Amino acid sequence: MPVAVILGGHWGDEGKGKVIDLLAGRFEYNVRYSGGANAGHTVVNEYGSFALHQVPSGVFHNGMTAMLAAGVVVDPEALLAEIEELEGRGVDLTRFYISERAHIVLPHHKLLDKAEEERRGDARLGTTGKGIGPAYSDKAARDGVRMGDLLEPSERDRSILRAARAGAARLADLHCSDAVAPEEVVARAARWADVLRPRICDVERHLRSAVARGASVLLEGAQGALLDIDAGSYPFVTSSSTGVAGACASAGIPPRAVDSVVAVLHSYMTRVGAGPFPTELHDEVGRIIQDRGAEFGTTTGRRRRCGWFDALASRYVMEVNGVTSAVLTKLDVLDGLETVKVCVAYELDGKRIEHMPASATVIAKVSPVYEEMPGWPEGSMQARRWEDLHPRAQEYVRRIEELLGVPVSLLSVGPARDQTIQLRDPLAAN
Repeated sequence: MPVAVILGGHWGDEGKGKVIDLLAGRFEYNVRYSGGANAGHTVVNEYGSFALHQVPSGVFHNGMTAMLAAGVVVDPEALLAEIEELEGRGVDLTRFYISERAHIVLPHHKLLDKAEEERRGDARLGTTGKGIGPAYSDKAARDGVRMGDLLEPSERDRSILRAARAGAARLADLHCSDAVAPEEVVARAARWADVLRPRICDVERHLRSAVARGASVLLEGAQGALLDIDAGSYPFVTSSSTGVAGACASAGIPPRAVDSVVAVLHSYMTRVGAGPFPTELHDEVGRIIQDRGAEFGTTTGRRRRCGWFDALASRYVMEVNGVTSAVLTKLDVLDGLETVKVCVAYELDGKRIEHMPASATVIAKVSPVYEEMPGWPEGSMQARRWEDLHPRAQEYVRRIEELLGVPVSLLSVGPARDQTIQLRDPLAAN
């Protein structure tokens, strides 16, 4: 059963868009399984440079069937704008579909997101303000509106009106007066339905049939595994299941169907927003990595916090998700540094910790235990084979591979497809 999952191995922004675009040509289906318009996948190919937020990253390959599965929360207005931009730039979206089970991000969700974040004060989580958390909250409370509800006019109007009125009441409780009139939301929903109707279907049933006949399916994660609602650094997480378990639940396929799991990791660490970050750098080296790596959020534009590679946190992601292959991105960003460091353990109150703590409070208190390695000169961006890399860069990759306990299959040394070094097939069975 040729089903692969590609997920982020850190706190997001690892370069999944490039890797998915690179590998998607080997698949018949590319299915986004989590998150919403808070995601930002950057893809650079023959069509140009794109910042994708909801449309799957493999959509640029001819004949690809691209889908949003049940676990995604869809912002219809943002999605329509994204579709219009992509089609205006020559991308074929005739085979792009949306699950009727996927929940809808409504206007009041975005306002609630911002109002609730403001209410938290110094305890802010650093959300994107895209309404993702409130939409998932309504889903869990069984008060949400699904894409399938748009298909039948009377059900659509009833569901949207109920949700919009409830949202307006919650906003009033938070002293927010910016709510969109419920009747206006109903009118907008009618427009969404008119345009998106041909794309809304039972994605999950279709995928089960595809898997049963041996079709190749690529399941695309958003954010990163360290932001998983259950496995991540709670409460500084996203509101969906970003790992392999979330992929199967969202796509409606059994776990045994998954053949390979590819985790994409920076060659260092980044994080956007609040939350513990043991290896974060506040010095000149951190600023160098930030500037060289253009570490700004694709969705928010916020500067990403940067730090040394955390092998402890990364290995935890490998174990939780049964990762079969790892991809290291932005190796070139570390070129020219005198030394590079890898966190191999934590220390707290004089005790060595060799596992990822469950408590964000504990993670915030630990000190990293580093291994220091000599750096290497400039030139990684020009490398196209393993042999082209400087020996000390090779040593760094091999040490990370050893600490992960998972083979590194690809190295990215730039944003373009051809700026990639393949060590082995990332989709091959181990």
